[in-house]
Amino acid sequence: MHEKEENSNPYLPEHARIVRKYNLSSDVRFFQIRYVDMDRALTMKYLPGQFMMFSVPGVGEAPFSISSTPSRPGLLEFCIREVGDVTSALFKLKENAIIGIRGPYGDGFPLDDIQGHDLLIIVGGLGAAPLRSLLLYALDNRDDFGKLYLLHGARTPEDMLFREEFLEMMERDDLNCLLAVDEDPTGKWKCHIARVTDLFDHVKDIDIENTYAAVCGPPVMYKFVLEKLVNIGIPKNQILMTLERRMKCGMGKCGHCVVGDIYTCMEGPVFSYWDVLNMKGLI
Repeated sequence: MHEKEENSNPYLPEHARIVRKYNLSSDVRFFQIRYVDMDRALTMKYLPGQFMMFSVPGVGEAPFSISSTPSRPGLLEFCIREVGDVTSALFKLKENAIIGIRGPYGDGFPLDDIQGHDLLIIVGGLGAAPLRSLLLYALDNRDDFGKLYLLHGARTPEDMLFREEFLEMMERDDLNCLLAVDEDPTGKWKCHIARVTDLFDHVKDIDIENTYAAVCGPPVMYKFVLEKLVNIGIPKNQILMTLERRMKCGMGKCGHCVVGDIYTCMEGPVFSYWDVLNMKGLI
């Protein structure tokens, strides 16, 4: 009875364990998390693009995009940049430490709409966090999708999140994986030295009207990527982006993420380009 009462409180975090963590770059760390309750771990359902709230006792809580795929239950994966008190506290915790998590929250990618179409995933910087979830889901359910492209740009090779993982994906026959960096101080980079928008020149043989695009990256990237997508003819309602804008509670209660009359944490963070055109301030 006590357990049922606890779970009926949507604000109450559940206990989860840090199973593994390692650095992805100088200020970004990868976390594997598992619910302490194994039944909960194996039955949790979510969509790529959704997010979870992490809480560290005595410090606070913050939202983070899920980087794992629901097609691989058990572990939840996150890509977290150290930017404040909560992330600093998370970075100091050791493996096997217990934290609080609640969720999932938000409106994820519409998989039922995307399936059966070609899929173009465009990543910049920390945008790898939510889009890795969509990419892995598509790869795990490969027969449900048409042609699959990943365009990933970063400032330098050291800044490219999941670099080794994506380099290995270049060997796959069922994925067109295009990686680029703005500059290569090491001189060892074997892929493109270019802007992520330059990678569009290597996207071939997709059915434009039958293609969905998913975009996430730094704000400066959106203008140029969206322009490219519109110019090649992808329908605006099939251009999807994940926009994590000042989310705080995850439940539409605090009003911290409101743009006009839209609660980003509930009606987003995944929006179509039509949403953005009709709602100034989203990007």
